[in-house]
Amino acid sequence: MPSLDGAVVLVTGANGGIGTHFVHDALARGAAKVYATARSPRAWDDERIVPLTLDVTDRASIDAAVAAAADVTVLVNNAGATPPSASLLDVTEADIRANMETNFFGPVLLARAFAPILAAKQGSILIDVHSVASWYAFGGAYSASKAALWSATNSLRIELAPMGVHVTGVHMGYVDTDMAAHAEGPKMLPTQLVTTVYDAVEAGEYEVLADELTQGVKAALSGPVEALYPNLRGTNA
Repeated sequence: MPSLDGAVVLVTGANGGIGTHFVHDALARGAAKVYATARSPRAWDDERIVPLTLDVTDRASIDAAVAAAADVTVLVNNAGATPPSASLLDVTEADIRANMETNFFGPVLLARAFAPILAAKQGSILIDVHSVASWYAFGGAYSASKAALWSATNSLRIELAPMGVHVTGVHMGYVDTDMAAHAEGPKMLPTQLVTTVYDAVEAGEYEVLADELTQGVKAALSGPVEALYPNLRGTNA
């Protein structure tokens, strides 16, 4: 089974609430080192944590991270962003493209760049953080970007499995972070999410459905569209 014990982990978006827990929980599970990446990395109070500058939308920044972290065995694609509007009709074209750059092209290109490094080490792991928005289109460009990443993760899983790299995709509803501060309703704590993710990875699971909302939405995908979006009923009358 995959393991965090002795691993060298790279976490994108490490400054955020979820990213911070990915960093600390990896160490708690025995990781030897964690590269904590961000566009403007912060200082950490643990010598096992290596701050590293990384802009996932910039190819040169990705190349520099690969050169600086050639010992990575676990890549956590956690960085993400939300557009100014949840409406595909109202948001600007520039914002749609920017959201795809951060949420889709960034993690995919980062996974491609680190693939030779991961494949060269026994028991390597790729974790892609999606969202229930991968399957539930409440987020406009955000949902579209997460759906695209979900599909890409499935493709990466198939391609990387023969190389010995385990790929886990993560889906969840709202998590209690600054990004979800505007949202109402139940929210997972970041520590709950990260514990669930790492438990699943170390159990050899390929997909994490972190809460009841996500489990229900995925189950509904096999039904008619109007069952998932009941407001559509009657709009064609």
